[in-house]
Amino acid sequence: MAKGRGRMEPNFDVPEGRVRDRGELDLRLSRDDRAGTGERVGKRADETARAPAKTAARRTQKKSGRRRRSWLGRIVYGTVVLGLWAVIGIAGLIAYHASQLPPIDQLAVPKRPPNIAILASDGSLLANRGETGGRVVSIKELPPYLPRAFVAIEDRRFYQHFGVDPVGILRAIGQNLTRRGVAQGGSTLTQQLAKNLFLTPERSASRKIQEAILALWLEHKYSKDEILELYLNRVYFGAGAYGVEAAAQRYFGKPAKEVSLAQAAMLGGLVQAPSRLAPNRNLPAAQARAAQVLAAMQELGFVPAQDAKVALAQPARPANARGGGSANYVADLVMDVLDDYVGKFDTDITVQTTVDTGLQALAEKALTDELNARGARFNVGQGALVSMRPDGAIRALIGGRDYAQSQFNRATTAKRQPGSAFKPFVYLAAVEHGATPETVKDDAPIRIGNWAPENYSHRYDGPVTLRTALAHSLNTVAVRLGQEVGPKTVVQTAQRLGITSPLQANGSIALGTSEVTLLEMVGAYGAFANGGTGVIPYVVTSVKSAAGAMLYKRSDNGLGRVIDANADGMMNAMMHETFVSGTAKKADIPGWDLAGKTGTTQDFRDAWFIGYSGSLVTGIWLGNDDGELTKKVTGGNLPAEIWKTYMTQALKGQNPVPLPGLNRWRKPPPETTASVASAAPSSPADLLGQIFGDPAAQAPRQQAPARRAPQKDDRNFVEKLFGIGE
Repeated sequence: MAKGRGRMEPNFDVPEGRVRDRGELDLRLSRDDRAGTGERVGKRADETARAPAKTAARRTQKKSGRRRRSWLGRIVYGTVVLGLWAVIGIAGLIAYHASQLPPIDQLAVPKRPPNIAILASDGSLLANRGETGGRVVSIKELPPYLPRAFVAIEDRRFYQHFGVDPVGILRAIGQNLTRRGVAQGGSTLTQQLAKNLFLTPERSASRKIQEAILALWLEHKYSKDEILELYLNRVYFGAGAYGVEAAAQRYFGKPAKEVSLAQAAMLGGLVQAPSRLAPNRNLPAAQARAAQVLAAMQELGFVPAQDAKVALAQPARPANARGGGSANYVADLVMDVLDDYVGKFDTDITVQTTVDTGLQALAEKALTDELNARGARFNVGQGALVSMRPDGAIRALIGGRDYAQSQFNRATTAKRQPGSAFKPFVYLAAVEHGATPETVKDDAPIRIGNWAPENYSHRYDGPVTLRTALAHSLNTVAVRLGQEVGPKTVVQTAQRLGITSPLQANGSIALGTSEVTLLEMVGAYGAFANGGTGVIPYVVTSVKSAAGAMLYKRSDNGLGRVIDANADGMMNAMMHETFVSGTAKKADIPGWDLAGKTGTTQDFRDAWFIGYSGSLVTGIWLGNDDGELTKKVTGGNLPAEIWKTYMTQALKGQNPVPLPGLNRWRKPPPETTASVASAAPSSPADLLGQIFGDPAAQAPRQQAPARRAPQKDDRNFVEKLFGIGE
């Protein structure tokens, strides 16, 4: 107990301030009730007792403020909690969709399918093959305005964002709400690339989340220019073109590095909707979209205003396909044989071919113009053309009337009866068994079993020379020769010259009843044109990798000599007569020695003409895919006219090349009676030499007048005089 202070009894009196309104005891502690306050306890208790009204008012004020703070706090607190849960939910969602992707450490940009660039003989591009339709290009190869066109219209903040652009997303949402529809998308170029590289085209929230995840990975892995380069080489432009190089070739017929500003703007606008905006399908829509691209480029300072103005004034237009698309027949042939030259490859390759783009265009024009002008009248719907050098190098190849309508290659795949175009193999077999151009055979009815072939004219000329018989395509003479040498010999002769299709060794083989391809026939005729060397038609000369490594280079590997030089001269002389007086007379080209043979199958189903100079062999086929009969189309009318139209232009400006051995066996020109009398043979040996084609007798003598060809009456006289026959 403290000094000076008496004992204090417990006091249960409650101060007025501690009594609540309803008489309840207020036991809450105030600051004055806390330990360590010392003498202030009593003092403050007295103050409380003296000022009960003041204290009660203050307490009421604090209580009211506490209620206000609790209402605002609850809103803030709830917002924070909801935000945290939203973050957790989004993180979980991202984690879930990320788990559906390959592990990041195993993620890699998939290799782009290799492209096969098929080049003409002059190095220009004929066509691209492969899944992409064009080669990979470096961004450094391109004019600066080309990649900028894509940035301006597809992702103007490309160089500022980190793969996903929140600003762009908000802007797109605003534009879409304003225009009451989907006017803009919020995907960046990086997101579009991620979708093209790794994801399916489906539209879903799940795919968009994965797209954003992959975009972040791409931005971490690659630089902006590398991402843009990947994008330009992968994005789809329609018409089977993946990548800007393929699109430039497809729509403008030039490499991407050569496109103009107007063309670049059209390409940049195309990726939004390739099918709807393709310039070859909807040019007005493509040009309107290109104008939007130019406006965006000008707004961002990517192009000067004057350049944009010029591009707007001269909008881009698609180029016509070179050769009307017929070069695709060549490209298809290249793809058919490519496996024979190179194995598997996983990078772009370049294939050099023998095709001349000028001749390809001439050939297609000659064929399509004739069919367009007269096809309906003669009921002929299709045609094919093969033109090659005598060594087998294909210079032009047309597999049909219109590649866009039909990709079937009638030059290399379709097998048809060649008709009389097959007869040179029969005559060659006869020549190799001793016959000459002046050998006489009887043009008269013939029967083999139940088969009795007739001439086209249904007339017979009696005894005729082989030269005349082949020039006028007399069927009976060809059948007689075939029977004399034997059908098997005829088949072997044709196969020796390069015919690979199965041939039936029967009597009708002499009239070309076994089916062959046009390419085979033209290749076999090449041996006549080059002096007797068998050739294998070819189109590929070399194959290189993208790095320039040589994967294949053609070497000289023909079939060797397949015709004796003397026999080849006789064949050229007989087929030359076809142009002089025979069925191909209307196809003659002044100044050139030409040779060839027409062919027409039974009931005018197929019409052929194969002819050649010393520098070019060209074959034509006309008919219908379903075998429907034409209206009397023969090898000597429509095919011969197409041949002449094409060959006249193809040989223009060249020096005429003589046909091998032709001059030795050429038919002498008509002579007067006086010259015939002065050229009378001086001995029976001379006369026999003229009749039976002895080379020594046929060779011209110095200062001697030309001798006339022996006539049928002469031969009959000699046979009676000397008692000899064939």
